Parts: sequence; structure tokens; C-alpha cells
Amino acid sequence: MAETPTYDVVIIGGGPGGYNGAIRAGQLGLKVACVDKGVEGGIGLGGTCLNVGCMPSKAMLHASELFDAANSEFATLGIEVTPKLNLAQMMKQKTDSVTQLTKGIEFLFKKNKVDRYQGVGAIAGPGKVTVTAADGAVTTLAAKDIVIATGSLPSGLPGVEVDQKRIVDSTGALSLPEVPGHLVVIGAGIIGLELGSVWRRLGAKVTVIEFLDRITPGMDAEVAKTFQRALTKQGMAFKLGAKVTGAKTSKTGVTLTFEPVAGGAAETIDADCVLLAIGRRPYTEGLGLETVGITPDKRGFIETDHWKTSAPGVWAIGDVTHGPMLAHKAEEEAVACIEAIAGKAGHVSYGLIPSVVYTSPEVAWVGKTEEELKAEGRAYKVGKFPFTANSRAKINHETEGFAKVLADAKTDEILGAHLIGPSVSEMIGEYAVAMEFRAASEDVARTCHPHPTRSEALRQAAMGVEGWTMQA
Repeated sequence: MAETPTYDVVIIGGGPGGYNGAIRAGQLGLKVACVDKGVEGGIGLGGTCLNVGCMPSKAMLHASELFDAANSEFATLGIEVTPKLNLAQMMKQKTDSVTQLTKGIEFLFKKNKVDRYQGVGAIAGPGKVTVTAADGAVTTLAAKDIVIATGSLPSGLPGVEVDQKRIVDSTGALSLPEVPGHLVVIGAGIIGLELGSVWRRLGAKVTVIEFLDRITPGMDAEVAKTFQRALTKQGMAFKLGAKVTGAKTSKTGVTLTFEPVAGGAAETIDADCVLLAIGRRPYTEGLGLETVGITPDKRGFIETDHWKTSAPGVWAIGDVTHGPMLAHKAEEEAVACIEAIAGKAGHVSYGLIPSVVYTSPEVAWVGKTEEELKAEGRAYKVGKFPFTANSRAKINHETEGFAKVLADAKTDEILGAHLIGPSVSEMIGEYAVAMEFRAASEDVARTCHPHPTRSEALRQAAMGVEGWTMQA
């Protein structure tokens, strides 16, 4: 009888939480295994994010933005071209990039002595994990500690059945064989707007149907309004406060039925393709949680206390736990969880996890919104600076949007930063660092920024908190 492989830590899931946790465990000298079944439509390690989420969507966003610029902006810059879309090549370069990244994780596993098991992982009682391979073979692993990092799946909607042909989820939307004439997106969250903007740039008519009376819930309301205006100007149409009640597919398209949330007559809309993007749900089914006495809540989330579950020696991180379903949140929890297992002081600043929408303009924020501060009754000051007044943005014809800083009215501590404009995904980190050190807005306002750069808008907004913005 074969001896059962024994580990200090077995991690179930190979996404951003799982693979980063495995690497950190290896760095700390723990004997670690990572069990990963892969994701449907994926290539290898990396979970949804790397295979059919964050990474391929950014590849398509980048390519489609360049295509759109070639059609609309190049002539203004004195570059005369007639671009032609080669969708097959665009999809190929996306896949090639993902392949390189998955191979990179494989290299990091070898470098940090992480054992990889390919198959479906499940807990089989205290200290035991089974791995069921594609051929049905089962391997049992023993572990002192088990980390659940299985991520999430796209949420469904009654009456709207995803077939990955006419009605697709985020995975299917990344691999459409042709540009749809009319794409209807159900859900005005980050995923729906990013993927909707990809296909809008490539030539599709895009209509977004959202249950709420606003787009991007959780985003600062002023920023969200500016964001919606920008997307509308680009050609995206919005139907807000609308509830989708059904979908009928045919060989040529889809007819959606929807009605006002506030009440009223039902309407229909015809589309060549429908993207269902109403959020994600934790992947906790079939994990054998009952074998160690763990019961997820009604939505499928696992309750934790500093990443510990109710079962001794079993931990959970990432999308299976409460909080923002973001790859970098899972990564932060992975590091903290593994360090706690190793006897160190793991920590995650949950109030300082940035969010980004990678459209054009980009949107990025960290910390409190104005609505949250008002609800708390906290006195605050606002500093704002428009990109129309930023030299680099102006010469690059990227003047849409602004930077907004919220600071405590008495202490001047930065409480939130909200950016909409060019390359703000790369700039929000400055405010995340500042807030981690509990900086005042004056600290940023008196820090020299290089000129001419878009980042000067961050400084000018900070100056605005005390009313001394100099360039607007």
C-alpha cells in the first residue's frame, strides 16, 4: 500500500490566493502542496483570474483600445492608417500571453518546492485531502493545515440560461467568434462594463441593463456619474432600474424581456448576443466541508476569523470568504494566512484594498467614499483636480476625469482617494501606501512629483483639500 504524502500545508485552489499562498509557504520552509483542477476554458494554473478573467480581459481591453485609437485618434496625431480587425489574431495574442503567465507560475512552484496535484480537491476529514484526477484516480494527502482557496463562479439569473453561444458569461465573452451586431450586457458592474467596452470598441452596439438606478455599486457616486457620462459619450446605452425576467434564444439571436424595478410595463430588446454579468458566487460546493463540520452561509460563503474557519486546522481565503472578490484581496489574505500558520503575525488592511475598472477612462479608488463618510457622520474635506488641467493628460489628449481626495476635517488624515482618468490604475497605489502610513493630505501635497506626468493630478488634488491647488 502506497504511503500517504504528508504536508505542513495543503492548499485547495491554484488561483491568485492559492498559488501565492503556496509560494509564500515554500519561502517560509513549509512543506506545501497545491491542488488545482483548472478552470473551464482555462490553460493551466492561475485560476479564473489568469485563465478566463483578469488577464485575458486586460489583453482584450488593451488591444481593443489601440484599435479604437487607430480608428478615432490617430488622424488627430498626424498618423494616417486604415485599421482592419483580425479578431482571430487578437484572440491568439491573448491566449499566448496567458500561456506565458501560467508557465511562470509552474516555474515559481518549482523554485519554491511546491508540489502540484492536478485534479479536484476535497476535504475528507480532519487533516485529509483527496485529489480526484481526470481519469478518476484518487490520491489522499495528509496535512497539518488545509487552506481553502477555491475562488468563485459567475452568478446565474433565473430565466436567462447561459449556453456560451448566444448567452455568455464572462468566460464566453472573452472568446466570441465574431463581433456581435448588438451586445446586451446584464449588469453594470466592473466585469460587465469592461467586457462591454471591449466589444463596443471593436464595433458592437452595446446596451447595458442594470437592476439598480446607478452603475458600479460601491463606487463613489460622483465618480460613477462621470463614468456613466463618459461611457454614454462613447456609444454605450444604459437602461437602469430594470429587471430582466426572461430570455428567448434563436439561431440568430436573443430576445430579452425586462421591466422597471419600480413597476410598469414589460419591454423586450433584441440582441445578437447577451452577456450575463451580475456578479460571482463562492465555489464551495463539493469540497467536503461537512466532513470537518463547516457549514457555509446561505450564499455559500465560509465564515472566518483571521482566516480560520470553525474547523481546527482549516483556513479559508479569497472569494470563498466575505469581502471584495478581487485577486489582490485573495493574494493579501494568502500571505497573511500562511504567515499565521507559520507562527508569524499575518495582517490585511481590509479598508485599504483598492478597486479598479480598466475601461477608458480608467477608474480607481481606495478607502471611504463620500457617501460612506456622510453615513458615518464624519466631518471631511474634499480636494479635486481635473485632468483637463494636467499638462501630460492635455498633450496626450486624455483629459477626461479627475482626482478626488477625502481627508478628515480635523486631523487631515487621508480617508479616501477616487480617480477617474488616464492610467489611474497605476496611480492609486500611491494613495494606498499613503493611507497605510496614515498620511495627511498635506504629506502628498508637499511631496515632489515629476513634471510632466499624470501623477501630478494626485498632488494637486491633495493641495485642494486645504484650498491651495495651484494649476486649476
